Amino acid sequence: MRRRTLAAVRCGYFEAGRCASCTHLLLPYADQLAAKDAAARDALADHPHLRWHPPVASREGGFRNKAKMVVAGTVEEPTLGILDTDGRGVDLRACPLYSPAMHALLPALAELVTTARVPPYDVPSRRGELKHLLVTESPAGDFLVRWVLRTSEALPRLRKHLPAWLAARPEVAVVSANLQPEHKAVLEGAEEVVLTERSTLRVEVDGIGLHLGPRSFFQTNTEVAAALYRQARAWADEAAPRMVLDLYCGVGGFALHLAAPGRRVHGVEVSEQAVASARTTAAELGVDDAVTFAAGNATAVPDLLRDDVDLVVVNPPRRGLGPDLCAALDASPASTLLYSSCHSGSLARDLAALPSWRAVDARVLDMFPHTAHHEVLVRLVRG
Repeated sequence: MRRRTLAAVRCGYFEAGRCASCTHLLLPYADQLAAKDAAARDALADHPHLRWHPPVASREGGFRNKAKMVVAGTVEEPTLGILDTDGRGVDLRACPLYSPAMHALLPALAELVTTARVPPYDVPSRRGELKHLLVTESPAGDFLVRWVLRTSEALPRLRKHLPAWLAARPEVAVVSANLQPEHKAVLEGAEEVVLTERSTLRVEVDGIGLHLGPRSFFQTNTEVAAALYRQARAWADEAAPRMVLDLYCGVGGFALHLAAPGRRVHGVEVSEQAVASARTTAAELGVDDAVTFAAGNATAVPDLLRDDVDLVVVNPPRRGLGPDLCAALDASPASTLLYSSCHSGSLARDLAALPSWRAVDARVLDMFPHTAHHEVLVRLVRG
């Protein structure tokens, strides 16, 4: 008798063939986690003395703190989800990766689309206004909602109906509109209009209230992000640095977790909005004298890698650090490097470009269950 394969999470969209984004959904979760750990070990096989710590597991469902919903259909019947191969909307409001609170909010957002008469953007005809709804949820159950619009045409109607809608949805703390006029696969445009009094969502991670603005990057999985920061802090405390440089610092997750008495931390991030948010959190925690942030390109760091930097944290995008930053890090006086990577291939390439460093510890953290993607944190020391 043939054994039936059970999915890690039951998903009607997957079973009906409407969405195949969770490519590993049919694998039991323990097998998924083992496969990711094995893939990371294989990618870093050139470092045979690397100590691998047990991988950090995620919840199997309800773990995503972000919903990136393509809006399609009509004003009367909008779809929130993805597009099919013909550019038509596939509604995914009940996706099991989202929390019950997110499930409750998405239909209310669809209702506001109808009430405010905001026509969804139709990709085949290149007509309409609303391209995406981007929703972020905090652990406290508050939300930030971004409306990605083609033009400002619908903004007056949205402003008119938003107060009454927000009165019925007190969990929505921040609403903004992003204008993205181009017909191409670009998620957001250059102009952002905040439509609420509050402009940041407070996301508490291990007692640290990180502030996320509409453009701020934050990990998709809050619980696993907290484990990532805790592991980085533990390895940093072992090194006992006096000066830490955090590159690609975002809203300050690593920098603020690494703060400690007698230790200075400086974060660098290209997004001025993220830097402002990080400074706000540092001030609220009363550590803004010891933990500082600056807006700038993380690849232009030779002047920052001065003699008093003991430890460097890097959390680059999928493409990795690149040869110039690797060369600067290899020539730096730092004695400890913490590298957080979302792509084992670019991580392996960068480690090969750091011959003065030795990878000693590594850990896989599963930010993205049911896919092949994963986060890896590596600790390197000199020699």
